[in-house]
Amino acid sequence: MEKRIDNKQPMETNNSEFLNINVTLCDRPYRLKVKPEEEQQVRKAAKYISDKVRNLQEEFAGKDKQDYLAMCALTLGVDKFNLESDKSGSDSDVLKDLIKLEKQIEKALNT
Repeated sequence: MEKRIDNKQPMETNNSEFLNINVTLCDRPYRLKVKPEEEQQVRKAAKYISDKVRNLQEEFAGKDKQDYLAMCALTLGVDKFNLESDKSGSDSDVLKDLIKLEKQIEKALNT
C-alpha cells in the first residue's frame, strides 16, 4: 500500500511514476512513494515539521516525542485556520472597496 500525502486515491499507475524517498520526523525514518513533482514539497514539509518539533523541545523540556508532534500538529492547524481567516477577511475588504467604487462611479455617471 502506498503512503499518500494527499487525500486522493492512488491512481492505477505504473510504480515507475513514483519516487521512493526517505524523510525523518522526530528521529524516525519514513519511506514514502511520491510523485516527482511532489518530492521537494514533501522534503520541505518534513524539514519544517522537524524544525518546529526541535523548537518545541527547546521551549518545553521534558515531554516525549508524541507530545511534541501533537503540539506541532495543533500549531499547524491553528496557522492554517488563521491563514484562511485572513484570506477571507481580505476578500471581504476587497468586496467592500469594490462596492464603494461602484457607488462612486454610479454617482458620477448620474450627475
